[in-house]
Amino acid sequence: MSKVYDLLAVVGPTACGKTSLAVELALAMNGEIISADSRQVYRGMDIGTGKDLKEYVRGDRRVPLHLVDIVDAGTKYNLFEYQRDFLEAYEKVLRNGTLPVLCGGSGMYVESVLRGYRLLPVPENVALRESLEGKTLEELTAILSSYKVLHNNTDTDTVKRAIRAIEIEEYYARTPIEERSFPAIKSFVVGLDVPREVRRERISSRLRARLDEGMIAEVEGLLASGITPEQLIYYGLEYKYVTMYVTGEMSYEQMFRELEIAIHQFAKRQMTWFRGMERRGVGINWIDATQPVDKIVNIIKEKFHDKGA
Repeated sequence: MSKVYDLLAVVGPTACGKTSLAVELALAMNGEIISADSRQVYRGMDIGTGKDLKEYVRGDRRVPLHLVDIVDAGTKYNLFEYQRDFLEAYEKVLRNGTLPVLCGGSGMYVESVLRGYRLLPVPENVALRESLEGKTLEELTAILSSYKVLHNNTDTDTVKRAIRAIEIEEYYARTPIEERSFPAIKSFVVGLDVPREVRRERISSRLRARLDEGMIAEVEGLLASGITPEQLIYYGLEYKYVTMYVTGEMSYEQMFRELEIAIHQFAKRQMTWFRGMERRGVGINWIDATQPVDKIVNIIKEKFHDKGA
């Protein structure tokens, strides 16, 4: 453990190599990984969320992984629950005498930890939901934008997600937020920087690989298990477009084309979020992710243990 930092965080856009690097860092620095991915929490949603569980095994060593496969697919998991579960995992890692390595691209989850958000669970507001029924996604987006602070400016992918985001904002606007305990965590944050064209090539290549690996069969299996198309579409990206293909709403070619575009746009939004985190006071040490992994690991180890950092 470092005497300077309590936690090492690895962030960056999709397809930048976060998981692989986090695993190497955990092996080199006696660490355990805590996921910060809003969809990898769901059981059975493996290929579409890119869990890549084999990545955590190196020969006869397996890096401990937390906050993956902790809730059933079809349920709704929120930021409050994540922060609660993160603290439990974080304290467990510390008790083990190992280094917590936070890894993920869900900006709001990452920031809630690094900046110590103090949150309350938000109940459903039936009256508000009824008043929003029938409104278009554009109208809901406009309503969400009218709040001074948005809960998550990426929550406008579907009507249901937009309504939930509005519900959260309305609750916080009208409910005094009591202070809840959150430890002061001194974090060293690494951001993986990948040239735009390289990132685009990786995204397209990975999408084709995931389809070849059985992403369509995964969605079909989830639907067969009783999860509704609407529930899967709620999760966005792969699950939205593949579900629409499986249910006959679009052709394979249209699904691939629109999903590819959506993932590229998502990666761009992720980078926008991380740049915003920097403006909000989170220091991110950006590293060229195209360098050899062992070189990146050595750079991070040196900086992490630098008392003058």
